[in-house]
Amino acid sequence: DMLATGCEDKSVRVFYMASSTDHPIKVFTGHESKVFHIRWNPLKEGVLCSGSDDGHIRVWDYTRDQCICVLSGHSAPVRGLTWSSEVPTLLASGSWDFSIRIWDTRDGACLFTALDHGGDVYGLTSHPSRPFLLASSSRDSTVRLWTMTSLVQPVELSILAGKSTAELSGSGEPAQTVASSYKMCGRVWKDIDSLNNGRVASLRRYSKFFSHPCGTTNLWDLVSVLQGQDVMMLSHAYSSGIVHRKHITKFKGSEAQQLEMIKMSRFGGGIGAPSREDRLRQAAKLHIQLGNVQRYCELMVELGQWVKALALAPSVSMDYWKKLNSRYCTALLAEDDDDVVPYSVAAGAVGQLVTFYTSRGQLADAATVAQSASEGSITKPSAKDVPDNNSSSKKDKLEKEGEMLTGEAMNNLADSHFRNGSPALAACCHLAVDDPSRALSKLIRGHELELAVSVGLVLGTFQKETDVALGLLSRRCEALGKWELGIDLLKLQQNPGQALACLCARCSASMAEIDTLLHKAGLPPMEACHRKAVSLENSSGQLEECIQYYMLSPTPEKGLELGLQQVKETMQSSNWKTDDVISILHVLCSIRTDKLQHSKCVQLMYELLALSAYVGALLAIRRHYYPIVRAMFLHARLKSENKPQLDALLNKCGSQQDWVLELGPDCSSSSHLPSHSDVHVSILSNSRIQGQPYFLEDGCSAISLNEALMWAKVNPFSPLGSGERINPF
Repeated sequence: DMLATGCEDKSVRVFYMASSTDHPIKVFTGHESKVFHIRWNPLKEGVLCSGSDDGHIRVWDYTRDQCICVLSGHSAPVRGLTWSSEVPTLLASGSWDFSIRIWDTRDGACLFTALDHGGDVYGLTSHPSRPFLLASSSRDSTVRLWTMTSLVQPVELSILAGKSTAELSGSGEPAQTVASSYKMCGRVWKDIDSLNNGRVASLRRYSKFFSHPCGTTNLWDLVSVLQGQDVMMLSHAYSSGIVHRKHITKFKGSEAQQLEMIKMSRFGGGIGAPSREDRLRQAAKLHIQLGNVQRYCELMVELGQWVKALALAPSVSMDYWKKLNSRYCTALLAEDDDDVVPYSVAAGAVGQLVTFYTSRGQLADAATVAQSASEGSITKPSAKDVPDNNSSSKKDKLEKEGEMLTGEAMNNLADSHFRNGSPALAACCHLAVDDPSRALSKLIRGHELELAVSVGLVLGTFQKETDVALGLLSRRCEALGKWELGIDLLKLQQNPGQALACLCARCSASMAEIDTLLHKAGLPPMEACHRKAVSLENSSGQLEECIQYYMLSPTPEKGLELGLQQVKETMQSSNWKTDDVISILHVLCSIRTDKLQHSKCVQLMYELLALSAYVGALLAIRRHYYPIVRAMFLHARLKSENKPQLDALLNKCGSQQDWVLELGPDCSSSSHLPSHSDVHVSILSNSRIQGQPYFLEDGCSAISLNEALMWAKVNPFSPLGSGERINPF
């Protein structure tokens, strides 16, 4: 019964519609220009906001009869406004200054500014079931989708770590505390929370709640298929997405039947063949009257009437039909004609047809044909009318060939989706051919870490890949200052010992706070770690453990000195490999930044940065992170164009024993999108950055997010050589 209005007279009025009077019950003034837009807060009664041509947004509480917050930052009239449907203090605004801003109305802070639109931003709204997916419309003729999940990442990470949802839920009356304490109190969250039917089901629901929609539902449908769930229980969109290989022919057959019914009802019969020269037609007529079927077929081919020729060719022999069909397919392939499909299928030329589809980028069609062959639906015709004793083995061979081609086609489709910035759809392709390991690899390489952990925990049998994702998510917790949450995530790993120690070693806090963190990780306090390190220093075979305890002690520089000496001694050998030094170097790189940058450790710092960059470049080669290899070597001051030296480097790259993911560069979601309107150039590649840039510690140097992810996975220190860590996770 409450109506609020904004007017040209700079005022906001609130009316009670059930009243007998037409006068407002409240009139709010304060704007310096006309009020264009107002929005009620859906989660906090009596609170509304107004956007004005003066560039300001004011938040009003009509129950207190006052303005409770003024949001200043836009440099032009404000148009789009929308409240978060889950967090009562989050507000999004759009303006004629081309920007979108996200605000925390508790203290008026602008949490994020997006400058991608090239025109006035008019409309903003959020998805009804994915509340952190924001849509915007602009005078630049585009509608853009944005994810705001980063603002509530601690909540999502807490769900993965198994925290109680009661700790994460609010009442709609949030306390005036720090921004990291956001609580969920909207309808969608409460609906999910009320369905308490196990951790696996909860992970699926919360994954859909936080993730953007591109491929997420499809991904969980395929996970359900792998777990044996009936196809009737999947989402209605499953059949039109990427389906499991055992469902491809079923759904495609159903689609064909539907299309055939439409064709019969609307169009009736077929289309006649085009006419040709009368002389050749007459000759062909004579040949067929004389019983010369093969010559008739050849004349039909000359006239371009391949269909008639192929229809009569079997009366000569199946061998002749196969040869004629092969000639026709070759001609159609040369013309890139879709008509090659039925004739290739009739001849059982699956490989030819898969190649045809792949060359045209029709990867899903290639997978469909290959799967049909693997199920025996496409076979090669027999050249004889007599029974073939080897027909069963030939069929088995063709089915195996089809199964192999299905895998190749789905892998090609996955790579295509991945390069186009859709790792979730790429993962769907791998799940469709029963390859969860590569599916998890695609999600991790695409920086969909929460999805990777959720799927890994639900499937339960791919611990190594899940451990990689958990390790990277723990790094995100460090960036958010959620150290204890990072420990909770690492404890989900199979063998988290070294990872827990390295996380605690990186924490720059008071001694008491670090001791509390060590206790949670199951490690002794700092002083005890120092005593343990001293006792192990002269013990043979326990140097790495000794260095680890030094890193956790008040004197990590002692461990750094011992570790660097050990690494340099190892690298003096002519046949050393990265496998020999990577573990101890990983421990050394966990030294606290304030200790590393101390004036007493300058020489040690430069040695560590050089070694980290050099070994990181070798790891980048091994993992096929080619976009950053040259920059990494230059960072290590290594310049070599000599082939024998290059071969020696490749030999030193070592094995893949510490890396369970597939090889290839990272490609995070949406990194294929056009670059932001505030153009940045990567300091590594000197090329324009597409998608989201990652800013280094000086606040102005930038690299692409993909470059940052690959760099941090092989070398934890910044490309600027300052000793600061890089953490894009």
